[in-house]
Amino acid sequence: MAKREPVFALIDCNSFYASCERVFRTDLAKTPIVVLSNNDGCVIARSYDAKPFVQMAAPYFKIKDELRRHGVVAFSSNYALYGDMSERVMTIIESRVPSLEVYSIDEAFADLTGIPGDLTGFGRDIRETILKHTSLPVGVGIARTKTLAKLANHIAKQLPDEDQGVFNMCDPAVRDEVLRSSDVSDVWGIGKRMKTHLNAMGIETAMDLARADRWMLRQKFSVVIEKTSRELAGTPCLTLEEAQAPRHEICCSRMFGDRVMDIESLQQAVATYTQRAAEKLRAQHSLCKKIRVSIRTGMFNPDEARYANAALVELPYPTNDVRLMSKAATEAVNRLFRPGYRYSKAEVLLMDLRQPGEFTDDLFASAQPATATKVMEVLDAINGKWGRGTLRCASVPYEPGWAMRRELMSRSYTTKLDELWVVGKKLN
Repeated sequence: MAKREPVFALIDCNSFYASCERVFRTDLAKTPIVVLSNNDGCVIARSYDAKPFVQMAAPYFKIKDELRRHGVVAFSSNYALYGDMSERVMTIIESRVPSLEVYSIDEAFADLTGIPGDLTGFGRDIRETILKHTSLPVGVGIARTKTLAKLANHIAKQLPDEDQGVFNMCDPAVRDEVLRSSDVSDVWGIGKRMKTHLNAMGIETAMDLARADRWMLRQKFSVVIEKTSRELAGTPCLTLEEAQAPRHEICCSRMFGDRVMDIESLQQAVATYTQRAAEKLRAQHSLCKKIRVSIRTGMFNPDEARYANAALVELPYPTNDVRLMSKAATEAVNRLFRPGYRYSKAEVLLMDLRQPGEFTDDLFASAQPATATKVMEVLDAINGKWGRGTLRCASVPYEPGWAMRRELMSRSYTTKLDELWVVGKKLN
């Protein structure tokens, strides 16, 4: 029996953050949209129709008047909404393909190997299903390797609406035509610096890279560039990574909405960040042995005194118990705090992460009590059902005054009961 050739699809949401904002605001369907970073600092996402008016990373306070003149609507980043919409998209894709690798919040690689029939039509069906159930537009690139699928997706997003945002590059003739017309910088993983080096060697198009001497690429650059060249030529070198490896460190940090000068607010912030980091820790079924807590002032204002410091906390045993972790982290703030400074940021970094059973302490070392593990399971179950923060440590405030500024944030349409989208007749 002949071995089936592999087929990959990259499914990527178009202007994801901006598209999420439009889902429940149909009045903005034709309105340019930008999404801002933490504390409404700078532009981190744009709808296609906003791109002519604003550059990525532009500071909002400098351009807000210009945006208003062009009719561009700005939103604070609503990560709860984006995360929930992403989960819905990935669930739809996963239900229709043999295996899936979630690559980022708005894109995923799917294995289409062995799926019978017209793969272009299959891609359009996935796109229409996602649009129907989430109102989010996606582009679908189909090819024999992951690198080619990424390039095909780039082309799919540039197709006119009648082609339905799906591009199939499995045909070698189509692939070669695309490679000849694509700049080497369009290739996945080729940045500006790498493009400069490749151009100096006469490699200007994707086809040039596909035909380059592989041994030379490995010697001069790395095995990654060699694999990229092979993938462009149609030889699969990258497999689908369905299960994401547990992270070895987990970090949670935020800039404060306003400067903080009292120790109580700093302790609340550190407790809040520890709670979020502990949620991520338990989600990957890990335990933590060390916590690094750091605080700092603003470092760029010449009129403000500067101070930054960090403390490493050793926990009594590997744990995922947020109560123990929060107590240790907030006690570290007592050692770090210096009065008279205007603090702008705190950070909690979970370190020395292992899976249960991987720690090699001595026979008489303490271990997390079974009752603590059960309490954390109950906490996660309640917060999973009723929303994050429903059950939390007493040191974590509900509406802290130091929280980051999000003055332009949309409602939490899918994650808070009191902010659900209401459809019905307007009563007189």
